[in-house]
Parts: sequence; C-alpha cells; structure tokens
Amino acid sequence: MTKHIENDKNELFVWPWKGVVANIPVQWKNGRYIGESGSKFRNELIERGYNPIRVHPLWNYRGHTGYAIVEFKNDWIGLSDALRFEKDYEAIRQGKSDYFRAEERGDRLYCWAARDDDYNLRNAVGDYLRKNSDLKTIIGYQEEEEIKNGKLVASLSNTVEAQDMRLKEMETKYKETSISFNTLITEKDEMVISFNEEREKLQKKAHSHLEQILQERDRMKSELEVKRNKLNQQEEELKEREAQNENEIIKLVKLRNEQNEKAIEEQRRVDEKVLKLAEDHRREKESLQRRTVELEKKLDAKQALELEIKRLTGKLQVVKHMGDDEDDSVPEKLRAIDQELKDKEEELEYLDALNQNLIVKERRCNDELQEARKELIDIFKEHISRAHIGVKRMGELDSTAFIPAAKRKFLGDNVEVKAVELCTQWDSYLRDANWHPFQVVSVDGGKTYKTILNEEDQKLKKLKKGLGEEAYEAVTRALMEMNEYNPSGRYIVPELWNKTDQRRATLEEGISVLMKQWSALKRKRR
Repeated sequence: MTKHIENDKNELFVWPWKGVVANIPVQWKNGRYIGESGSKFRNELIERGYNPIRVHPLWNYRGHTGYAIVEFKNDWIGLSDALRFEKDYEAIRQGKSDYFRAEERGDRLYCWAARDDDYNLRNAVGDYLRKNSDLKTIIGYQEEEEIKNGKLVASLSNTVEAQDMRLKEMETKYKETSISFNTLITEKDEMVISFNEEREKLQKKAHSHLEQILQERDRMKSELEVKRNKLNQQEEELKEREAQNENEIIKLVKLRNEQNEKAIEEQRRVDEKVLKLAEDHRREKESLQRRTVELEKKLDAKQALELEIKRLTGKLQVVKHMGDDEDDSVPEKLRAIDQELKDKEEELEYLDALNQNLIVKERRCNDELQEARKELIDIFKEHISRAHIGVKRMGELDSTAFIPAAKRKFLGDNVEVKAVELCTQWDSYLRDANWHPFQVVSVDGGKTYKTILNEEDQKLKKLKKGLGEEAYEAVTRALMEMNEYNPSGRYIVPELWNKTDQRRATLEEGISVLMKQWSALKRKRR
C-alpha cells in the first residue's frame, strides 16, 4: 500500500479523503427512487476493516441517484483506508474502470477513491464533492502536514520551555515557602515554649498564693476555735456560778460572823477595786459616748443598735468583774443588763429582718425597672428615632471616625471602604478579652478607686500615631463604654440615651417622650 501511495503522489485526490460508491440498487416507489440507508453499508465497510466515518447517499429531485460518498479520516490512515478500499474492489473487478466499461452491471456495487475527474463531474457526485471537499496531491498534503508538524513541534517546544520556567519558578517559590514555613514553625515552637514557661510561672505563683491563703485560713480558724472554746468555757463557768449562787450566799452568811475582820479588809480592797473599775468604766463610757456621737452621724438605726449592744456587752463584763468581789447588788445589775442586752439583740434581729425585706424589695423594684427599661429600649429602636431621647449602642465604633485616616493612607475612590475595613479591624480588637488597656488608680487620698485607660498601652499608642486623633478618640470612647456596661462579655449593649446632654437617659425621660409621641399620634387619628 505504501508503494501504491508513492506512485499516486502527483495525482489529485479529493480531500478530506472520500470514496465513490456506484450502482446502488434503487426502486421506484410513490413517484420517486428509494434505496438502502448509508449506515448499513457503512457497518459492512467497518466489518471489512475500511474504517469509514460515514456513508452519504446522494439524492436529487427524482430521489436516490444510485450513488453514495464514503468519507474517511482526513489523515494518512484515512488515505490508506481509501486506497485499500479502491484496490480491493478493483481486485474483484468492481472498480472505477470496470464500472465505466461494463455493459451489464447487474446489482453489483462499484467503488473507488475519489479523484479530480470525479470532482469535476457535472452530476450529483461532482456537485457534492465540490461543495464539501478540495483537491490535493499526496505531495502537497505531505508538505502541509510537515509544516503543521513543524509548527506543532515548535509550539510544543515553547510550551515545554514555558513549563520548565514555570517549574523552576515553582521550585524557587517552594524553597522560599519551605524556608518561611520552617521559620514560622521555629517561631511557633519558641512562642509555645515561652507560653508554657510563663504559664508554669503563673501556676506556681497562683499555687503559692493559694497556699498562703489556706495557711491564713487555717490560722484564723485555729484562733476562732480557741476563742470559741474559751467562750464555751466561760459560759459553763457562768452556769455553774448561777447554780451555786444560792449555796454560796448561805455560806457567806455563816462565814460573815466568823471572818468579820477579814471581810472588812476584803471590803476595803473590793471598794478600791470597784472604784478603779468604776473609773475605768467611766472613762470607757465617755470614750464610747464620743465614738457613739461620731458614729451616729454616719450610721443608721441598725448600726447604732449594734453599737448599743456592744456597749451593754462591755458593761456586762464590767459588772461580772464586780460580781467577783461579792457585792450583793451585782447579781441584780447583771440580770438587768442581761435582759436589756437580750432586748437590744431582739431589736437588732428585727431590724436585720426588716433590712433584708427592704433589700429584697429594692432588688425586685430594680429588676422591674430594668425590665421596663429594656422594653422601652425595644420600643425606641423600632418606632422612635427623631426624638432627643434615643437608643445608643454602647461600645460601638463609628466608621466615619476612620475616614480621615483612610484618606491619609489610601488614594482613590475606595476611601469609605478602607475606613470600614479599619473600623472592622479595631472592632475585633475591642472584643478581644485578652486585651485590657486599663489601670486602677486611687482618688480622694486612697479612699476610693476608679478605672482609667492606660495611655501607655502599646496598641493604643500605635493607634494614635498611625490613624490619628479621631480614630483614637472613637476607640477609647468605645473602650470606656464597653468597660462600663459590659466588661466581661465585651459586646455592644443598647442604652437609653439623652442625645442633647450626651448622657444616660432616665426612665422618666423615656416615658415622657413616649407619651408625647402617643398623644401626637392620637391627635392625628382624630
């Protein structure tokens, strides 16, 4: 077949390669000629190994012409199939020359490869070939293929070179990325080590502090236990004295006559001791009265009552000491003071209960006021926006404060977008619970404390230097609002706000505005 192609190099073939099928059986039916479809003959050719793409029957106004065109692949394999197709039919005397020489063709098919003479025919075959094909010599086709292959090879070479360059760039980027990644891994490991060391230090410090607290608690517990035992012992002794009091009086009556001189001497010592105790009691009483006068200016009824109980307790102790010196009037004084002390304690318990009830009622009222405030805030958010009382989102950043910084840092029409991006970035910083740019300072000589911004905080200093005073003021204002209204959660809290005075609005102000709005709406409906 290769030799045959060599012989036909200068012949003009129809391209894409095609074959002609002639003498296809037809029948006259319903006023026109009909014949078999091309797909059946194509399948037969495929089975015989000619590999056609399709078989196209030729028709005209009278129907099937008895001719068909076989289309082969438009490459060297297709040319080989077309020539082999032609040779095989020539071998069985059903080629092109046989078709034109035969006087009696019968129902045999005649097939050959389409050339220039078929292309120039003035019939259905020529019309179809001229419309759908060109003429090419094998040499011309070979030259075109060589040019195409050369271009393809050049294109592939360029592609390979480009891919090689891209591969080298990717290798370079990979090396750079690997170095950067290794650096990041090293930095991360160092940060983890530093974090673990710092955490270990904090844990040790916390553990040491906890141990100190526990030791202090144990010490105080021991001291309280000693005091409690001492008080219990004194209570038992007092009970024993009360039980033995009557017997002791009888014994004293019996002994008084026998120990008259001793009693006189003892009485003298008792008198001296009583005078001393009385003087001490007088001084303590005066001191206590002075303290009472000072405290009465600051304390309420409960505190004054507690002070009275302490005073009576001190007096009771003095009288108890006096009772040890065998004064007959001491037991009566002791009972009177003890009864007064019990009365005061009952009154104190009553005041405690009353105070607790008042605290509960106050908390309940506060809860109800807070619920009413929340409801009022919801109403203002949904229905009222133009009044001097409105809802302010405490801790919210104003993006317009970042526009001057965005104009300085960025050029073009996207200044507002950049301002929003800066605002969003600092809003995320505000919600970071780990960032705490505050410090507590004492005021009024250490009597009270207040929380202020730490102006030496590095992030705030960087903000002021990089974005300017407007952004700094907006961020610090939002920080203080967030620290005041929600220091633990660090999220925005709606608040009823007096826009005129720039302060937190009272519930009365909000209700007043709401009533005015309601009255105006009512008049409109009328």
